[in-house]
Amino acid sequence: MAINSLSIRIDERMLNKLHVVADYEGRSANSQILILIRDAIEKYERKHGKIEI
Repeated sequence: MAINSLSIRIDERMLNKLHVVADYEGRSANSQILILIRDAIEKYERKHGKIEI
């Protein structure tokens, strides 16, 4: 699987809070974001069915 990058705009306060949460979980901000995205996709798929790509 290829690894791609995604640039997002995020305000400083939210980014700082993300770093606090990630540090608490023992993760990088990038890893924390990936987990949040994975969880959101899993929640969507439970409600709407598997996404077939």
